[in-house]
Amino acid sequence: MAKQSRTAPVRRSPKAARPQRPVTPVAERPVAAVCAAVFGVLVAAEVLYLTWLLAEPDADLVGVPGWLVGVLVAVALWPLAGAVLVVLGRRWGWAVLVTGSLLPLLGLLAVAVLFGSLGAGTATWWAVLLAVGPLGGLVLGAQRSVREWTGR
Repeated sequence: MAKQSRTAPVRRSPKAARPQRPVTPVAERPVAAVCAAVFGVLVAAEVLYLTWLLAEPDADLVGVPGWLVGVLVAVALWPLAGAVLVVLGRRWGWAVLVTGSLLPLLGLLAVAVLFGSLGAGTATWWAVLLAVGPLGGLVLGAQRSVREWTGR
């Protein structure tokens, strides 16, 4: 007796099958992913620059503890890692980039509010200008095309 080949397995359940959502794989890296990665690198550069300004030996500060510099360097490496993950299309890379951009954004906005309440107009606008980097990483990293690119 010859074997019969079936193309699909027979359903034996009385329930209707759940409709399958068609999965459309992203063929090429979206432009928003590249832009989000560029903003992630910009956020890392801004945090490292501000860390260098804080820990510079010629500064008039009494002394900055080493653990604070270590924490700020770790905060700078977080969006940098997210940028690399987004460019490579790794899973949850967008979440690493977005959360890595959130802390510097909140810090820079707090500095802008502080300088604004003290009446330092020029310093306030510099802090607001520096907040553009983390805001760009946050907005571009949370876009649907970037999430789909890194969620495959």
